[in-house]
Amino acid sequence: MLPSSAKRMTNVEFSKIREISAKAAERANAGHDVFRLTLGEPDFDTPAIAQAAAFEAIKAGDTHYTPNTGIQALREALASKLSNGNGIPAKAEEIIVTNGGSEALLDTFLALLNPGDEVMIPSPAWPNYDSAAHLAGATPVHIPMESENGKFISPIEQIEASITPNTKILVVNTPHNPTGVVLSKEELQELANLATKHNLIVISDEMYEKIIADETPHYSIASFPGMAERTITINGFSKAYAMTGWRVGYLHAPTAYYPAIFRVHQFNTACTPGFAQQAALTLLKDGERAVTEMKESFQRRRVLLQSALEKATNLTVMEATGAIYLFVHVQHNDSNIRDFALRLLDETGVACVPGTAFGSAGEGYLRLSYATSEEDLLEAAKRLVAYVG
Repeated sequence: MLPSSAKRMTNVEFSKIREISAKAAERANAGHDVFRLTLGEPDFDTPAIAQAAAFEAIKAGDTHYTPNTGIQALREALASKLSNGNGIPAKAEEIIVTNGGSEALLDTFLALLNPGDEVMIPSPAWPNYDSAAHLAGATPVHIPMESENGKFISPIEQIEASITPNTKILVVNTPHNPTGVVLSKEELQELANLATKHNLIVISDEMYEKIIADETPHYSIASFPGMAERTITINGFSKAYAMTGWRVGYLHAPTAYYPAIFRVHQFNTACTPGFAQQAALTLLKDGERAVTEMKESFQRRRVLLQSALEKATNLTVMEATGAIYLFVHVQHNDSNIRDFALRLLDETGVACVPGTAFGSAGEGYLRLSYATSEEDLLEAAKRLVAYVG
């Protein structure tokens, strides 16, 4: 008998988001209609100025290793962006350019967590938090978010009640995946107070910060008094700049944690391709117009989809002003929301992610991505409304 895989892999599940996407692809390959509201991937092309910058970098020979931490010009630009745009006291030497936000998260958890440590995760939540905690030998603790007047809010009291001597990290995600909630300044202050009181490290995932509707403000928790020293801020170019396949993310870490995270990154992926970093740098300098155009399109789509879904009596659309998702409660007769999502796909061609892909707190909900054409959104909504009544 061959040696077994690592025991820690027992708790690391395959992506349930990808499960539905794969079944949708099978249906499409068989020649059937499919309306994909699954992956959180902008359907826009990467802005032309970024493509041109990458082509020029490749032609100039920028296809070799870069410094492990990222090219200096990009790190300086990111530090300036965090300082001036987010209010985080950041320096270039506190930045690591990573292969997407996923790597930034995993590097951070591997560097900071010991076996037995606990990670507090308001749920439903992006499943990578759970998997990264397990890969580090730690224990994810899911705290169900509360629903109030059709909106999810941070479960402050429940988080504090669940803190134990083993609790080390608190995950903060705003704008939030999968619910689309943008945390208010007051909610973030409560979380900051809690982290300070219990001496917790905060992981602030702000990947969707530029995709916010209705002029809702975005706040970075690391900008709050006393929080920069205990917060690792994770962000990237995938969502706001339509660069999912380029794999350019970054993190900002305070001095106490930076060396450990850097060592994981150094032996994990070494560096991000130089031409991709040049594309990202170009967008930081000159990409706001493209970001604004995509943001406005997403806002139109969100309003369009929400209005269409509100025609159904058996659907409740939760309030969402950020990211590219609606989180919708469904009254159905299946044993669980996953079975309903599979039946919905099979019988209507509408592909949605079951809320349980984001933890048990997502039971009864579907996540609908509106990163697709308005025509497909309207047809998908029409079929879903007709299906559930």
